[in-house]
Amino acid sequence: MAEIIQRDGTWAFDGTSVRITPGLHRSVPLFRQTYGEITVPLEAVAGIVYEPERKRGRLRMRLREGADPLLHATGGRLPDPADPYRLTVDVDRSGVAEYLAEEIRHALLLDQIPGEPTKAYLLPGPPVPVSVRSSDGTVSFDGTQVRVDWADTSDRVKRATGPRVINVGDVVRVEWLPNSGYEDGFLRFVTRETVFSKLPAEKDPYALDLWGNVSRDLLTALVATAVTARLPHPSAHAGAQREHEREHEREREGEYGDVARRRGLTTSVPPPADHHDVLLRRLRELGELHRDGVLTDEEFARTKAVVLRGF
Repeated sequence: MAEIIQRDGTWAFDGTSVRITPGLHRSVPLFRQTYGEITVPLEAVAGIVYEPERKRGRLRMRLREGADPLLHATGGRLPDPADPYRLTVDVDRSGVAEYLAEEIRHALLLDQIPGEPTKAYLLPGPPVPVSVRSSDGTVSFDGTQVRVDWADTSDRVKRATGPRVINVGDVVRVEWLPNSGYEDGFLRFVTRETVFSKLPAEKDPYALDLWGNVSRDLLTALVATAVTARLPHPSAHAGAQREHEREHEREREGEYGDVARRRGLTTSVPPPADHHDVLLRRLRELGELHRDGVLTDEEFARTKAVVLRGF
């Protein structure tokens, strides 16, 4: 067991997971106190470093992309003090911090933990139900539905529509930006019906405008994370996008084959060594057909693009 106890919190590594417990000192941000203890399985860790400084050092843990719904929901925009994967270390405990980091790195090597993105969330996110009162209203999530009850200071259009209830199955993604104190933030639930909406947060009935107390507004990241954890994993979207691109490519290749057959061009794939010569020959053929008026401008441009992409 490797463990370091500091004012801002405690990190303990037992060989299979890192248990991160927020400190009780008043300097610990409200978000960290509310989010509570986090258990990070070793397979979710991408790396860890200790950064020594003259007065106080810092432990930083980096998680694999796609492992944690909190990091996906907040997009790396959590303020440093609220980030659970950073720990401020007193200079007299730097040796302990170095030892903890080395133990985790050693375990990563022994277990051969890959560094590529995960295919599923490896951390659960905050438990539900969860409810947060923000400057624009109270947002709650019970695991199946999001409910927003507007505040008296909300835009009159929002108040006129009454409480907003959104089924999690209708949510495409969650967008979150913290209230920095200098610039307003927002929490937006993008649905299939509102995916192209351009309404600003103060008028969007599917968004909370975060403009008040910075510490309390930051708690909306709890709801953002809880909802995100119950949406399809980002890798599912990436897979769907790749399949869409492949389908589009097949359609374009089919268009080229149709044009080529009509114009008497070859569509077979040449050996790698002959690619350059064949490419030049095909481009010359296309140019001649275009100059002779056999190919229209549109057909010439489309077919040329397909040929170049194929090489």
